[in-house]
Amino acid sequence: MKNTFYTVWIGSLSLAIHTAIASAETDLTELNLEELLSVKITSVSKKTQALGDAAAAVFVISHDDIKRSGATNIPDALRLAPGIDVGRIDANKWAVSSRGFNGRFSNKLLVLIDGRNIYTPAFSGVYWEMQDVMLEDVERIEVIRGSGAALWGANAVNGVINIITKHSADTQGGLLSAGGGSEERGFGAFRYGGKLNESTSGRAYVKGFERDALARASGRPAGDAWSKMQGGFRIDSDWSTADSATVQGDVYHSDLNQQIGLAMLAAPFRETIADQAQATGGNLLGRLQHRISDTSNYVLQLYFDSYDRRESFIEEERYTGDVDFQHRFALNDWNDIIWGAGYRYTYTKENQVKQSIFNFTPRNGATIILVRSCKTN
Repeated sequence: MKNTFYTVWIGSLSLAIHTAIASAETDLTELNLEELLSVKITSVSKKTQALGDAAAAVFVISHDDIKRSGATNIPDALRLAPGIDVGRIDANKWAVSSRGFNGRFSNKLLVLIDGRNIYTPAFSGVYWEMQDVMLEDVERIEVIRGSGAALWGANAVNGVINIITKHSADTQGGLLSAGGGSEERGFGAFRYGGKLNESTSGRAYVKGFERDALARASGRPAGDAWSKMQGGFRIDSDWSTADSATVQGDVYHSDLNQQIGLAMLAAPFRETIADQAQATGGNLLGRLQHRISDTSNYVLQLYFDSYDRRESFIEEERYTGDVDFQHRFALNDWNDIIWGAGYRYTYTKENQVKQSIFNFTPRNGATIILVRSCKTN
């Protein structure tokens, strides 16, 4: 069936027109406690398990939660998770952390989008303004509050946030979403999904927005308006009950205005510089899964990610390639063995435009990360 709905927020009006076939989604408010604990998650032990069986403090933000919240970006959607601190610094920057110690460059929090690590080794954190997905395509966000480092590595000491998008077979048809207001001047997205053959489905999308600057206490604009355009695709192929593959990718470009405060040795001891940053990037991911039995499977994943961020004081280019293999099997009735190997290569090049603000030595270089993990339950 087709549906049209209207959402009204304070200070802005949003109109969304959906032409996709509505799928039957479970209403979590109608589930009892036992059914809620049986919701399937994958982020805690790198395998599908019931929420009640997970040996971690994990919270799931569902697709319906995001839709009803009115969130238009990932940081605002994360406000729904208890224990996650989300602070908005200006119109285009957020500070997101777990277990306190929040700040612009908070680290030790692993953030994944469909298994792709989006943190930058520049400060072991996330440029949240550079990360975006079409929220209508998000199936769920799994949030682990606490150390997930046993399986995910040192960057997961404070927690893991895993953003999981829907299978392309669940997003068939067209969807158009658009809106505007006093702060979010204009935003829109278009996505279309279809069948490529009997076992393969795909979707493609394009989205963009323009957001106004915040206002200072005096009423003057804060000079932090920004805009962004992004597009991407996803193809899923389930050629047998045991084998499946996924290929997906995104490209984006954004213009970000910002005000930079610099310390001075003479009065007034602070100088404010108006700057316009530009960020361009893209990624490509491929994943192959094979189910050997009900208690055994393996996953091979590869991705390439790059971005070019240019500000008045520094220009940074980063290229990352990653390959990860994981195998799970049951040793007996009460033990699961999960082992794997990963290899990541990252290359960066920095051009220090103003060395008085930051200093990188050397200006370019490469980092190789080799990870192996093993866990017994």
